[in-house]
Amino acid sequence: MHILDTERLRLRTIEADDAAFYLVLINDESWLKNIGDKGVRSLDQARAAILAGPCASQARHGFSLYLVERREDGAALGMCGLIKRDSLPDVDIGYAIAPRYWGRGYAYEAAAAVVAHAERDLGLERLLGITDPENVKSNRMLLKLGLRFERFVLMPPDDRGTNVYRREFREACC
Repeated sequence: MHILDTERLRLRTIEADDAAFYLVLINDESWLKNIGDKGVRSLDQARAAILAGPCASQARHGFSLYLVERREDGAALGMCGLIKRDSLPDVDIGYAIAPRYWGRGYAYEAAAAVVAHAERDLGLERLLGITDPENVKSNRMLLKLGLRFERFVLMPPDDRGTNVYRREFREACC
């Protein structure tokens, strides 16, 4: 399902047919270092993870991680979207672009569109962002997106530490 377009990108729901791209992306060294190992090692596991993760989130919440494609040729570049984690009080933004596409502004372009979508289309009151304190680029990205550092936390089950950022879309009442 088509979700958003930007000048250069199209964001759509990720489907089981995207399993080959998903498998490579989530097993890339940068994903493993900055996001974590999901233990997905086969196409069947990738399909199951897509169905249990992004597809289930889209059905349950009306949002999920989206596949980021280049509009000019349909090339899959990465994922960007919204996640509702049990361990956080609010929805957070997630993004990952395949390393071969780094340095072209795709991550920011996709993430800025998702932030606008969260406020405008979904009516979220606030948005969180989480990242490893050592992931300098991701910490900068969250600030550039208008999120502000809130706190350092330990996320279950065995996190070594995570920075939490927050952006308020509406002022708190009363």
